[in-house]
Amino acid sequence: MMNIIAWILFGALAGWIASLIMGTNSDQGALGNIIIGICGALLGGFIVSLLGGDGFQGFNSLGLLTAIFGSILLIGIIRTVTHNDQTS
Repeated sequence: MMNIIAWILFGALAGWIASLIMGTNSDQGALGNIIIGICGALLGGFIVSLLGGDGFQGFNSLGLLTAIFGSILLIGIIRTVTHNDQTS
């Protein structure tokens, strides 16, 4: 149970930071930040492992950076797929 709570909190933090960087914080909400953060951690860990790293290393500063990187990438992919330009 604690592991699930840790993933939710970690995902919320990573997703929130990524949404601030990408300018989507007001659009996503708390649940969106959690989902983006958790999926971003998985995506970031996968990419790091493809590049020869150890992937997601857990709940530490390197893991947080990996999760933020993956979350930023995921937000960019979602923007591209949905063609959600906010330049108007």
